[in-house]
Amino acid sequence: MDLAYTPKQQAFRQEVRAWLAANVPREPLAHCDTREGFEQHRAWEAKLFEARYSMVMWPEHLGGRGCDLIEWLIFEEEYYGAGAPMRVNQNGQYLLGPTLMEFGTEAQKRHFLPRTSSSEIMWAQGWSEPNAGSDMAAISSKAIRDGEHYVLNGQKTWSTRASFADMAFGLFRSDPGSTRHHGLSFLMVPLDAPGVTIRPIKALNGQDAFAEVFFDDVRVPVANRIGDEGQGWHVAMATAGFERGLLLRSPARFQATARKLVELYKANRESADRDPSIRDAVLEAWMGTEAYALSAYHTVGRLSRGAQIGAESSTNKIIWSELDLKMHETAMRILAARGELLASAPEADRDGWLEGFLFAQAGPIYAGTNEIQRNIIAERMLGLPK
Repeated sequence: MDLAYTPKQQAFRQEVRAWLAANVPREPLAHCDTREGFEQHRAWEAKLFEARYSMVMWPEHLGGRGCDLIEWLIFEEEYYGAGAPMRVNQNGQYLLGPTLMEFGTEAQKRHFLPRTSSSEIMWAQGWSEPNAGSDMAAISSKAIRDGEHYVLNGQKTWSTRASFADMAFGLFRSDPGSTRHHGLSFLMVPLDAPGVTIRPIKALNGQDAFAEVFFDDVRVPVANRIGDEGQGWHVAMATAGFERGLLLRSPARFQATARKLVELYKANRESADRDPSIRDAVLEAWMGTEAYALSAYHTVGRLSRGAQIGAESSTNKIIWSELDLKMHETAMRILAARGELLASAPEADRDGWLEGFLFAQAGPIYAGTNEIQRNIIAERMLGLPK
């Protein structure tokens, strides 16, 4: 694999690096799971959009820059290397956006994609239900056709960003007599529509990271359906592939964490070396993130030659989620009891390791539990019996 960059790619890297150096906020933004922080992050997303750095790989007429995937990897490396704010509209930009590119009508693309790139529209997920978590085929929320509208009734839970978002996307059962994967439709729903009730759910860190969303006779235009009626499962599986694959969790995100972990180890080496396994864990983290990055470049090279990512997206999901968890567990071992202090404590760690550790616990669960991903790998990639 040749990792030499072209002059054009090198120039793009320098351009991105210079812009980020001049524009990344000097002080951290407020937490994105608060109203204040959410709006600060929305303003940052708008600034990225104005400079054409929001969604660099989208077509220009749809709010992007027309970059290829190698340039996207370069942008991500520079973005995380600069310590820029977390991307808060990931649901819309990295999940719904590619879904609309593949399945949306031209009218949907023209209306929603530029507004998603700029974060004028912030998106929440509407997948899980009280009786349909990793098993999305058990979805029971209904969308009954009434002329040019669907009438929605039901409940979604663990809806990421729903506490503050403008719209949600998700699956609804449009054929009330259907079961399992059949009879589902993929809809985009305004969260301020009459009949929508949102109840925040606090995450481990005490913030409103999720919400329950209730639908009581909510009317949604048929024009808000992505793909054909009853074909929502097919559309949603493409979205899940984007979530598990490269786009949602770029290698640069984990490389940045590995660099922080190395610095944490160096700053606490005397105490950390009392347990030799900590040094080994730091080395494994560094090697693991570099290996994941090389794997991403290899995958992008294959995609540029016409290949497609299928069930192998499940391997990506397992790699990045478990790598992230191990890195944060190692950081907590280095910090020892100090790592457990809340941010309000005078002696607390100020680099966000506790926050990251709590969030990393969810990695093996969201986007489909890792147990389910291993089943997919076994059955679809290795051909093993069910």
